[in-house]
Amino acid sequence: MTDAAATLRASLAEAGIDYEEAEPGTFVAVLPGDRKLTTTVSLVVGAHSLSVNAFVARHPDENQEAVYRWLLERNARMYAVGFALDHLGDIYLSGRLPLHAVTTEEVDRLLGAVLEYADSSFNTILELGFASSIRKEWQWRRLRGEPTSNLEAFRHLAPPERPGPT
Repeated sequence: MTDAAATLRASLAEAGIDYEEAEPGTFVAVLPGDRKLTTTVSLVVGAHSLSVNAFVARHPDENQEAVYRWLLERNARMYAVGFALDHLGDIYLSGRLPLHAVTTEEVDRLLGAVLEYADSSFNTILELGFASSIRKEWQWRRLRGEPTSNLEAFRHLAPPERPGPT
């Protein structure tokens, strides 16, 4: 365990990734993204393996079957981690590596995979599982003159703009 934990510490520090070690062998790291601005990852060194879990999105408000089907279809093409659900239906990336596989290169690959999968899937998950909420948010912001810049990825879900008074 100590070798894997030492490798994790060194790998996270070398990559410049913010992390905390709550107790020996239990790490929480924050990965910066583009679509999903941050992804929090838990890395736990156990007796025989390193477990990794990263929160991706909360339980979809709607269209759960389509969201879960999309996630399962993606799992077949992923490396080291797969999409999973917790007891609330929240979406995570989860995986395990044997301790002998915990090397600097493998930690980099693992964290890269977590970041890529969380970031590249985020907008699709939101669009499939929260389209009604996104439409309402567009409408609410427009009515109040609020900025919509962080909704740009979902412009196609925006209600048509009403012409102003003439």
